[in-house]
Amino acid sequence: MTTVLETIQGGSRYLEKRGIESARLNMEHLLAHVMGCKRIALYLDFDKPLDEDVLVPARDMLKRRGEGVPLQHLLGTVEFRGHSLKVDARALIPRPETEELVDHALEWLGKCAGEGLRVLDMGTGTGAIGLSLAMEAAAGKVGEIVLADFSADALALAGENAAALDLPPAVLVRRVETDLFSAIEGRFHLVVANLPYIADAEVPTLGREVGHDPVRALAGGPKGTEIMERFIDQARERLEAGGAVLMELGAGQATSLLHRLRAAGFRDAVAERDLTGIERFLLARA
Repeated sequence: MTTVLETIQGGSRYLEKRGIESARLNMEHLLAHVMGCKRIALYLDFDKPLDEDVLVPARDMLKRRGEGVPLQHLLGTVEFRGHSLKVDARALIPRPETEELVDHALEWLGKCAGEGLRVLDMGTGTGAIGLSLAMEAAAGKVGEIVLADFSADALALAGENAAALDLPPAVLVRRVETDLFSAIEGRFHLVVANLPYIADAEVPTLGREVGHDPVRALAGGPKGTEIMERFIDQARERLEAGGAVLMELGAGQATSLLHRLRAAGFRDAVAERDLTGIERFLLARA
């Protein structure tokens, strides 16, 4: 019989030949998922023989991973700021830099006067940003979070994630299907936006794994910034006095979008770098 170690080694070689980065780590995650254990537990059972009831589904997942299906889709979940979120082809897999966006949002909320604030998560996808703010903001600071997206499928996924989390009962979480602000009511103290920012022509070049993401969640227009520009033009009227917008964007887009924010009447507009040094986030006040 094939052992745990032999299965890991063979699967790692298979993935390496198909250009999968961190092949062994991927294989360990897949096998642990099939076996229903934590990855670290595999190291205690290297010599354990595996039956076909484990090997058959492991081979199937290995084949799909080799074809470029994202690891997160195969596992069905991703860890985001310590919260387990369901992920699938209905929305983008939350990226590590978006965790930094949440850090900036929490910092701003911590400085904001008052309690029971209204927060809008525009382009929510899985709900990662808005749900993290609901979970992590200081008690009483946030009263309502609106998860907004143009995709009904993405909003359904965000709803499933909201139902699975132990959200504070004092925070009202609502979902709205909308093209930017068209179906949004009222004003907000903070609007966080993670909108499509890749130029349309670049989307097909992004690789096999990105091909499993919804194209509409990636393509931001011919330049990549058109949707964000529309957002900026509409956002100021939807903010309370002194309220703020916080955006995630692509490399090289900060300068033009800062000009757009200032032209739209925002003040104190600044760009913040991510951990790799890229100007990834914009913050501005109404």
